[in-house]
Amino acid sequence: MRKIYFHYLDRRIIYIKNKTTLKSFIAKVFHKEQKEIIRIDCIFCSDEYLIKINKKFLRHNFYTDIITFDLSGDNQKVAAEIYISADRIKENAQKNNVFIYKEIYRVLFHGVLHLCGYKDKTLEEIKIMREKEDFYLDLYNTYST
Repeated sequence: MRKIYFHYLDRRIIYIKNKTTLKSFIAKVFHKEQKEIIRIDCIFCSDEYLIKINKKFLRHNFYTDIITFDLSGDNQKVAAEIYISADRIKENAQKNNVFIYKEIYRVLFHGVLHLCGYKDKTLEEIKIMREKEDFYLDLYNTYST
């Protein structure tokens, strides 16, 4: 049963390879973190689209690579929309000298981890979030080969 979807807004500005494998792995992350998925929509868009969302819903006037909306309410089952700026991914990959796919996966896993209850407001939360991102990036490299 399909529960994880990839969408492209404004224009197709990034290509996700091995979508089926990636979706399967994301489902496994939720399972490992003891969360059940109702539906996750991963929406790839431009900086311009995402900053409009950032201003409208979060009242932030700056570019970001991801905004995650948890639509689950109090339910333990996860329903969400994850908006990802393909422009930010491309720029961050270049700036950090990493392959674009690694940056895509890092950002996706970051959004998934938010939906699993991880936060990144304090230094300690950021440290834990980065450790979890790295853990799942390493696990995905093993899983997808």
